[in-house]
Amino acid sequence: MAEIIFMPQLSDTMQEGTVIKWNKKVGDQVSEGDILAEIETDKAIQDFEIDVSGFLLFIGVKEGETTRVNNMLAIIGKKGENISSLIENSNLLKTEEESNLKKEKECRIFISPLAKKIAKKIGISINKIKGSGKNNRIIKRDIEAYEEKLIRKLKNPKENKRINISSMRKRIAEHLIYSKFTAPHYYLFIEINAEKMINLRKNLNDKLSKEKKISFNDIIIKAVTISLKKYPNLNVSWKEKEIIYHSYINIGIAVAIQDGLIVPVIKNADQKSLLQISQEIKDKVLCSKSRKIQPEELENSTFTVSNLGMYGIEFFTSIINLPNSSILSIGSIIEKPIIKDSKIVIGNIMKVTLSCDHRIIDGATGSNFLSFLKKILEDPIMILI
Repeated sequence: MAEIIFMPQLSDTMQEGTVIKWNKKVGDQVSEGDILAEIETDKAIQDFEIDVSGFLLFIGVKEGETTRVNNMLAIIGKKGENISSLIENSNLLKTEEESNLKKEKECRIFISPLAKKIAKKIGISINKIKGSGKNNRIIKRDIEAYEEKLIRKLKNPKENKRINISSMRKRIAEHLIYSKFTAPHYYLFIEINAEKMINLRKNLNDKLSKEKKISFNDIIIKAVTISLKKYPNLNVSWKEKEIIYHSYINIGIAVAIQDGLIVPVIKNADQKSLLQISQEIKDKVLCSKSRKIQPEELENSTFTVSNLGMYGIEFFTSIINLPNSSILSIGSIIEKPIIKDSKIVIGNIMKVTLSCDHRIIDGATGSNFLSFLKKILEDPIMILI
């Protein structure tokens, strides 16, 4: 008997999914364990593995299309099986859902009788008009302004390029807005002399193969783990009725991808060597950029590092990646005049910023952490001990 395959919930926050690629076409035989499709959630692109066998009889969501969790994705059954009733029932449910959503939306539209009369006369749909009256009520001038806009569009039909917002970009926006307006941010800035860090990296890479080269980011993250062990009050999370002091140190690494930003996590980073951290970062950055990283690899960070130094950015601040209580922003290493032994010389300086949640981390606590991190990075041989 044919079976409907529904859009799965591939993450705890997923409400809808976009089919990026079908690995099977209608008529193909499929087996339990096959990767039926690649689906974009609000966090990543994931392989969808089916748990039934049969033939792919129907595809309900085309590549590039989005549907809500538990809506029909496909139908699998016996070859030649009649599935018209399944498709019809699914379409009826979908139509009913869309109709209910439309009715719900229309019932919230407030419009003056005059504006409604004018809109009806000239054939304008009021669903697309934003009201400027009290309680967002649509009034006469809103109809007139919308009509003028339509006339200008007809005279100049060239439109701006418009791209639908991806599920991931929506999730990023919601998360950042919640963080910025929930956690009271403050910022601590410090300059670090990077001379010895540059020398350490060069000496290490002279002895390592091309595949194992160490980056400045690797050294910084290792130094961060040491600093968090020294100052565990930064390795915390705020909950409504309690503060959680984490017994593990999981470092989130901000990674830029085509649709925005994701944060893969180096778990138990304090228990890993510099080389282990370096290799894990390489692997997770590669998976992130190819959108193959798994949801569990993006969870349970306790502290985040964002590095824009490779883009030539000298200084910036970051929004805290909740439920973390802080995030470290790393700028590029810049040659500039410094005072050394009462003389002006050229040095290599790196600016870093610590963004803190003031509900949990006081200024003195954040400052002590940042000062200790500076001490380690200015004498980074300590990270090899």
